[in-house]
Amino acid sequence: MQIKKFVAPTLKQASMQMKMEMGGDAVILGTRVIYGESKTGSKRMFEITAGIEEEDILEYADVDSKQKSAGSRKSFSGELQKLSDKIFINPVQEREAFKPKQSVPNSRNNQNLNIDVEKELKEVVDTLFAREVQKPIISSILNQLKKYKNFLHPSNIDSYVISSVASMIPTYHFEVHTRKKAKTVALVGPTGVGKTTCIAKLAVISKILHNLDVGLISIDTYRLGAIDQLRIFSEISNIDMLVAYEPSDMPKLINSFKKKDIIFIDTAGRSQNNFDQLKKAKEFLTAANAAETYLVLSSTGTTKNMLDVSEKFKLFGYDSVIFTKIDEAAAFGNILNVVSNFDVPISFLSNGQVIPDDIISADPEFIANMIYTGKFN
Repeated sequence: MQIKKFVAPTLKQASMQMKMEMGGDAVILGTRVIYGESKTGSKRMFEITAGIEEEDILEYADVDSKQKSAGSRKSFSGELQKLSDKIFINPVQEREAFKPKQSVPNSRNNQNLNIDVEKELKEVVDTLFAREVQKPIISSILNQLKKYKNFLHPSNIDSYVISSVASMIPTYHFEVHTRKKAKTVALVGPTGVGKTTCIAKLAVISKILHNLDVGLISIDTYRLGAIDQLRIFSEISNIDMLVAYEPSDMPKLINSFKKKDIIFIDTAGRSQNNFDQLKKAKEFLTAANAAETYLVLSSTGTTKNMLDVSEKFKLFGYDSVIFTKIDEAAAFGNILNVVSNFDVPISFLSNGQVIPDDIISADPEFIANMIYTGKFN
């Protein structure tokens, strides 16, 4: 086997280097974070150790003694199949289905997948269940682990699981820079998910950190005090704000902000079950010709509710998702469930009310670690 290390500022970049140099058949043997010194202080880098098998290694099962290797391959694939089956059977069957099986002596795969590894894999399934990850997604993660069957060890299984989960999480980069034409960004979502707070955070980040000229437009004329809340924020932050009462108001207001770099549109929270209200809100955004639309979801919601909202808000053609109230959630598997079912990228995680501090740009590795450990750090 050829083994090589790749180092980059992000795990994604290191993975891309691996694929470019070693091809799609390369497998990740391990990952770690490296800290070094730079002019600005401590610098974090990600290191991937990758390997690719030679042809004679890939074909050893056909050349070597078939009876020996067949037994070991069957043992490994059988255990993983039972782990996969576990997520589709009822709890009464689970204990019987996962009693440890006698290993085949002197087999190559049993040296790699010993009883300790089998125990760890069962714990992985239990952990993902506890994090509220859906059954088919757990099955997909187990299938990913099959690719690394020769390298799994109790000491590195968690790392492989997190890498597998990270590979299932697409992210979307929010571009913040000056431009010739104002960029119009709208946030949509159900009631109480924190859209207005998110807009305030993004507006301050755009203005203070990126020195952009920012404008705010509110179409939330239904919720009591909503306009006052945003107006107070606009006065404190010295950001211009306008209010649209009808879709026909939007072109004029957008034109008033034509010299701005970015315009944020705060929409009214709407129930996903009220199609007429959703359609009305869509008319506002169509009239504004919004360049980007973000669906805002509370991470405290159930998977069933979040999937229902994501489906019915497709009306807006949203580009990405912002998950709020991360600091209040009991588990984060619902985040993976949403992005997997709708193949939609994540832009930000919001973890509190402090403006603009409590918002984080989405990173697959960070989110994967959060989902698997159940902890937000």
